Amino acid sequence: MDEIVNKVANSVLEVFDLEEYYSKGARTQIDISQWLYEGIVLKEKDFREALKNHDWSQYENHFVAIHCSTDAIIPAWASILVTVHAATFAKKVVSGNLQALESYLYQEILQKIDYSIYQDKPVIIKGCSKKPVPESAYIMAVQHIQPFARSIMYGEACSAVPLYKRVK
Repeated sequence: MDEIVNKVANSVLEVFDLEEYYSKGARTQIDISQWLYEGIVLKEKDFREALKNHDWSQYENHFVAIHCSTDAIIPAWASILVTVHAATFAKKVVSGNLQALESYLYQEILQKIDYSIYQDKPVIIKGCSKKPVPESAYIMAVQHIQPFARSIMYGEACSAVPLYKRVK
């Protein structure tokens, strides 16, 4: 009887798992419309007063995304003023929804990685994750890896989709 050999474990294939770079911490989305008159009109005095009376400590060590869920036309300074208050407690504040927040966090992390370890190696960018890894993170990752890798695949070793192969 032949011994079962795990060819994936014995291969030179490098796995790049974006889930390993997921920033730990609570994510919170702040909707500016809660401080607008009828959700659509910004009255500066009321807006400033509402921000002053808001409990910003609830965002302690959170990653915060600031957005407006209504079609209100708000001045740029409104989001900036919310940021001034939130940044006192939050780890990071970004403009946009939670997906934009995840993209920003991955962008920060992916820029700091030394990709030279993938020099002339076949790389698989792991596709399945239990954490909310945005598509933009995969797009950023492949751009960082491509100058080094011999080839790049996406998915799992058993069913990977080829993405790139360096021309010899």
